[in-house]
Amino acid sequence: MKRWLLLALLLLAPSLPELAMADTAAGAADSLLKGIPALEVHAAPGGGQTYTLTLQVLALMTALTLLPALLLMMTSFTRIVIVLGILRQALGAGQTPPNQVILGLALFLSFFVMTPVLEQINTEALIPYRNGQIETTVALERASGPLKQFMLGQTRESDIATFVRISGGTGFEKADDVPFSILVPAFVTSELKTAFLIGFLLFIPFVIIDLVVASVLMSMGMMMLSPVLISLPFKLMLFVLVDGWSLVMGTIAGSFYR
Repeated sequence: MKRWLLLALLLLAPSLPELAMADTAAGAADSLLKGIPALEVHAAPGGGQTYTLTLQVLALMTALTLLPALLLMMTSFTRIVIVLGILRQALGAGQTPPNQVILGLALFLSFFVMTPVLEQINTEALIPYRNGQIETTVALERASGPLKQFMLGQTRESDIATFVRISGGTGFEKADDVPFSILVPAFVTSELKTAFLIGFLLFIPFVIIDLVVASVLMSMGMMMLSPVLISLPFKLMLFVLVDGWSLVMGTIAGSFYR
């Protein structure tokens, strides 16, 4: 028996320092985890609540995953990107400008349109929260106010009434009482309707050029020649001569603040 014990000790002797270091590291990790509160909510002096760092990081990561949806559904991005896509189709230039250019242009134009809202959120919510003057819940409530006002200014009452009726509600006394669960789909519906109206107005001049070119080719007996191939240079020339990009960008940006 003693021989077997000695043999086991000899075999385990090289790994004893590593086992000791592993135990030390595990003990340090356990003490570190015990020193960091995981999921705790404390009462604040002003009557609010404070959250531990773990909960704050979890909320931040969740917000980052929802950021694309927020960008699409609660800002001016939807209207801008749809109008630019319809404009490209009306020009008939294929994939010019490419999707990356349209998305980048729509993104930065959205930042331009949303600048007053973002500045108000930064002044009323973000700066006081970073200075420790307000709690997280108060900061979120203050940040949602300017965004809701912007969305209400672009949403038709008929669209809000439609989703109120679908949800089985009876209406609201004030516009500020509309929750985001109803305001967001109503806002997106209004944005789609407005984008298609602007796209329709943009399409009319280019359709007229296509009709004129097709009629001229038909009268000349050139039925085998594609009217789109002939009308494309005229549409590009017309769009450049009237400074079309500035007109389109100015019209889209001005449509949000009337």
